[in-house]
Amino acid sequence: MKYFLCIVLCFFIFNIEAQESGIAGKVSDSESGEALIGVHVFYDKNHGIATDQDGFFRFTLPPGNYHLRLRYLGYDEKLVDALVAENKTTEIEISLKPSTTLLQGVVVSAGRFEQKLSDVTVSMEVMKPNFIEKLNVVTMETALNKVPGLTISDGQASIRGGNGWSYGVGSRVLILVDDLPMLSPDAGDAKFEFIPMENIAQVEIIKGAASALYGSSALNGAVNIRTAWPTKPSETKIILNNGIYLSPKREELKWWGKNIPFYHSTGFLHSRQNGNLDFVFGGNYYHDGGYRTENFENRYRYNLGIRYRDKKIHGLAYGVNTGFMNVDKIDFLMWQGAPDLVYIHDPASVSPTKGYRLNIDPFINFYSSRAGKHSLRSRFYRVVNNIEGDQLSNRGDQYFLEYQYHQKIKEKSSITAGLSSLQANTKAELFGDHTSANYSVFAQFDTRLWDRLSVSLGTRWENYRLDEESASSMPLFRSGLNYQLDDFTFLRASYGQGYRFPTIAEKYTYTNLGGLQILPNPNLEPETGWNTEIGIKQGIKLGNWKGYVDLAAFLTEYQNMMEFSFGAYDSVNYEPITSDTVFGLLGFQSRNIGQARITGVEFSMNGTGTIGIFDVNLLAGYTYVVPVDLNSDSIYRSLKSNADNYLKYRFSHLAKGDLEIGYKKFSLGVSYLYNSHIKNIDKYFEVGFVLPGLKEYREEHNKGFHVFDFRLAYETSDNFRFALYLKNAFNNEYMIRPGDIPAPRNVAMQVVMRF
Repeated sequence: MKYFLCIVLCFFIFNIEAQESGIAGKVSDSESGEALIGVHVFYDKNHGIATDQDGFFRFTLPPGNYHLRLRYLGYDEKLVDALVAENKTTEIEISLKPSTTLLQGVVVSAGRFEQKLSDVTVSMEVMKPNFIEKLNVVTMETALNKVPGLTISDGQASIRGGNGWSYGVGSRVLILVDDLPMLSPDAGDAKFEFIPMENIAQVEIIKGAASALYGSSALNGAVNIRTAWPTKPSETKIILNNGIYLSPKREELKWWGKNIPFYHSTGFLHSRQNGNLDFVFGGNYYHDGGYRTENFENRYRYNLGIRYRDKKIHGLAYGVNTGFMNVDKIDFLMWQGAPDLVYIHDPASVSPTKGYRLNIDPFINFYSSRAGKHSLRSRFYRVVNNIEGDQLSNRGDQYFLEYQYHQKIKEKSSITAGLSSLQANTKAELFGDHTSANYSVFAQFDTRLWDRLSVSLGTRWENYRLDEESASSMPLFRSGLNYQLDDFTFLRASYGQGYRFPTIAEKYTYTNLGGLQILPNPNLEPETGWNTEIGIKQGIKLGNWKGYVDLAAFLTEYQNMMEFSFGAYDSVNYEPITSDTVFGLLGFQSRNIGQARITGVEFSMNGTGTIGIFDVNLLAGYTYVVPVDLNSDSIYRSLKSNADNYLKYRFSHLAKGDLEIGYKKFSLGVSYLYNSHIKNIDKYFEVGFVLPGLKEYREEHNKGFHVFDFRLAYETSDNFRFALYLKNAFNNEYMIRPGDIPAPRNVAMQVVMRF
């Protein structure tokens, strides 16, 4: 009897629910068909709801006519009329169209939550995956070198002159993959070749101090590479790339005779949606025979991502990302001599390296329109380098854990807060065995006033331990304003503090590379700084071509700035020797050089669309920087090639551009790069024996350089692309840093197939 009563009761409740009037619907992407999570659906000015993890929403409403308004970042706003009848639920399906206006594009990195690019309060650049694919690059380092104001040398990123050159040890630009730090636990450098180039969703570059958001190593900015999840039931992509190095302009540099050096890359990606399960698997094999002697690279890499969107608990998703790369290579450190042996590796500095990189990233995300977003992310990251002789071999393990909470307050305000832990241990003959730990807590408040003014305030505190040493940052602050002056005109101003703790390699490395000593400095102290800027972003529309121009003026100051200096040091305390009559150890050492200031202006332009019968895509920019040492009596100044106040290894003028014009199935693209001359380097590079011929070579070639790349592509459909590339088209011979001359003219072929 009781079971019968339960059945009757359930039937009665079901009928009551079925008889309720209202609206139920699903919202999806108009192009991919993917369900959209968190779309705001309003049935009047003040009442609405957000779609769940499957894109569904439901209102219980009295009968009548309703005008639904749907708003979602990165998509055009949409109005939908719906008629609700008595005791009936009106069911509708709605598709939203992605916005084609770059200013409406969604970014995450600027505030650690989704917002429109036009609303951010800092300078920021965005690279889309189709742009990266068309460049035909195999590492993120090469792609990032196309970004205005950003340069990368030997794996070390510098934004607007923030970094000099230290052969990849220590970084003031934090590299993140899916919001998780990807700097090695020992040297603090980025392994750009480990990033899954075949599976990029978007790359976001923050220019200026971002430590209040991301912590140590974001003193000069941050680069966040976001990988993609499936948007279709199933898709497979294959990318083939083959190229050869042609003869240099000076025939005497051609050491390979008739054996033409070549490079080859094969990449693939398979993504699949199976109900609530998302699956991504990709990989790449790369071989480069090298255009320099004793300089080659062989590597293979895979990446795997699994995400499950829970059916029972709406808004809950969990999964894991993982990657592995095996590498066998010899890096080029310095030439044997100039002017004719610049492609010949100094035999004493040849160090064959074999090793691997591994990451495992479990995560849990929960989203609710009422409870906000909760994110628990973690990463295990291992870097192993087995270097011939075993005296330079090393291994580092890193463990990262972060909890982040984001809650919207009504529609115009939000708060973001979290805490993180980063621990590492290293084992190395190179710098000994060490352990480190980093703990931080952060919070940020964002709001929009009067529908035109965006305000951002943030703070962070961090504690760092290295073996028995301990240091804490003062509470760091960031603030920003963005005022919408007109429909497509946005003024901004920002201020941010930054800091960086020294890496294990900077403090403790002691080794010899071809007569070049790398010396420890256990007394190295953390550096701090701040950055401020004002800027304006102006939207542009020429017919169906849409884009923006951005103009910014910036000022950055550092205290206790760390820079590698090449000079003579005593063999006991490793302190600089200022007397020319005393002989000591000759080599590199990271030192606190005191206070420095970098000022400048930057102009950039980004746009996409059609002009007449042509498809036109453009990314271009110009940066002017004045980087100076503010310590008139510093030892650092005496170790430079010019004893003035200009910081080492900086370019005052940087210009970059990439333009592609398409017509029907064909497209023609050109990339341009200009760097002015390097005014200051280490003095001993020019007067010593380490880099023979450098002084004379710089006098002839250190006058700035222009480099052009061209490409021609044919696309039969969205599923097939064939392209030819001519890189360094005019075969220019130029130098990014002492002892390293980039590749001569080379040609390549790319094939992209999708199934």
